[in-house]
Amino acid sequence: MSEPVSLDLQTLRSRARWAGWVRPLGIASIVANIGIVVTGGAVRLTGSGLGCPTWPRCTEDSFTPHGELDLHSAIEFGNRLLTFVLVAVAVATFVAAWATARRDLRRLALVMALGIPAQAIIGGITVLTDLNPWVVAFHLLCSMAIIGVAVLFVRRVDHPDPVLATGPAVTLAWGTFAAGWLTLYVGTMVTGSGPHAGDVDAPRNGLDPLQLSQLHADAVFLLVGLTLGLLAVAWNLPGDARRAAGVLLGVLLAQGLVGFVQYATDLPEVLVGIHMLGAGLVSAAMTWALLAVREAAGTTTPGLTPPRPAQDQDVPSVV
Repeated sequence: MSEPVSLDLQTLRSRARWAGWVRPLGIASIVANIGIVVTGGAVRLTGSGLGCPTWPRCTEDSFTPHGELDLHSAIEFGNRLLTFVLVAVAVATFVAAWATARRDLRRLALVMALGIPAQAIIGGITVLTDLNPWVVAFHLLCSMAIIGVAVLFVRRVDHPDPVLATGPAVTLAWGTFAAGWLTLYVGTMVTGSGPHAGDVDAPRNGLDPLQLSQLHADAVFLLVGLTLGLLAVAWNLPGDARRAAGVLLGVLLAQGLVGFVQYATDLPEVLVGIHMLGAGLVSAAMTWALLAVREAAGTTTPGLTPPRPAQDQDVPSVV
């Protein structure tokens, strides 16, 4: 009887060790997915989008560009290799989430893990369509969505049983979140009409860059205004709602400044790359603000029914 007991203890200890990594790995998922946005931007900004002109191979004859290696091929192939880093982080995050025995974390980790091969396929389609700007835009927006899911994952690690409230504060938070996504989407349209196509022969979306830039600026003003309102509402809420709204406002102001300067200086590649980093941070910050306000409002709203557990567990959590 001693051997089975020993094995059970060993299994529990192993699960506990993995479960202890669940939050750091969730943060690593956020960082990795923002990082791939930046490196993908570097591929486009250096004109290396078709450095590997086909997919899944790099050339018709090889998965690697070794026989025809130039700078553009190296940059594009290097970005493809970074997918394996994302896969490693996603698999480790899923294993850690599984060790917690929490179904909510397992589901979110699975969504993040499945998002990586889905993004690889979409990235392949962008190459096969010669960097069609609408496909490129969809590719970027999917990364923004995965960043949001990763933020939700980390949030649920720290707040496993939230009261998800409704009311004016939550409506404003949802409106801010929607305005954020509108701003990101219009931003991809501006990019699709601009000069940084990823390859000298890549098509553009044919829309007027000046008019789209104005529309994008209008969306930014709307988003900043709603965020100011959200910060005012969150000021009297408990928890970290005020901090989350404040961080979102700070990220938006910095992102807006970079956007204005890059527009005024004819879109230098370095500033465009920084602006893409800012887009990933906006996605993370606006998701955090929405979640924080929903939960904080739930703790102060009278007459709410008792909170429903965020996960139904069939075995005890080890977190």
